[in-house]
Amino acid sequence: MPEDHKILVVDDEPRMVQLISMNLKLEGFQVSSSADGYQVLEKVTREMPDLIILDIMMPDMDGFETLKKIREISSVPVIFLSVKGEESDRVRGLDLGADDYITKPFSPRELVSRVKAVLRRTETENANHKSEIVVDEELTINFDKRMVMVRGKEIKLRPTEYRLLLQLVTNSGKLMTHETLLARVWGPEYNDEDQYVRLYINYLRQKIEKDPKNPKYILSERGLGYRFVELKQ
Repeated sequence: MPEDHKILVVDDEPRMVQLISMNLKLEGFQVSSSADGYQVLEKVTREMPDLIILDIMMPDMDGFETLKKIREISSVPVIFLSVKGEESDRVRGLDLGADDYITKPFSPRELVSRVKAVLRRTETENANHKSEIVVDEELTINFDKRMVMVRGKEIKLRPTEYRLLLQLVTNSGKLMTHETLLARVWGPEYNDEDQYVRLYINYLRQKIEKDPKNPKYILSERGLGYRFVELKQ
């Protein structure tokens, strides 16, 4: 798998770029790099990387602003790097469409593991070919086109939101535990990150539920997990 994937490393610290690049190359990945957000946008279009490792604290245009620009032109997976470990920064990064968030300092093994996990779930998502599912008169999902229609209007989903919805809908009527959702949507490396599930369930409810506080599609099983309403045959 690694030799088929190109990783773009974005950090204004040359030593950090060298460290990350060296460890990824040892695993067989193709690696390119950039020191600023403006160059990233050009490389995303020209090189079409399979994943971006993006530092938050950069001059001129920080990682948050860079990610906003990336998401205007691409859904390429992004892993944030930052010395900041505050929950607010993690949430902001995920909210903007990042696929993961790693706090410096980190071990090379952890970074490589996270990169492989994000690539695995992206490939699994792309390999899924589902027909159109009409949940009811208000919600229709077309997994081939990655299109979600809510009360006649198309709703845009982030990549992680789409993966989560895919798991819930294709297992409709069944309890999906936090652990199962973490493993299938984020990867087995994320078994302690329950907040990811809660955060993205909330995002999905805000987008597809008429009354997010009283959901009729994504139902909570207190202390256990979530269940998508059983689909009519």
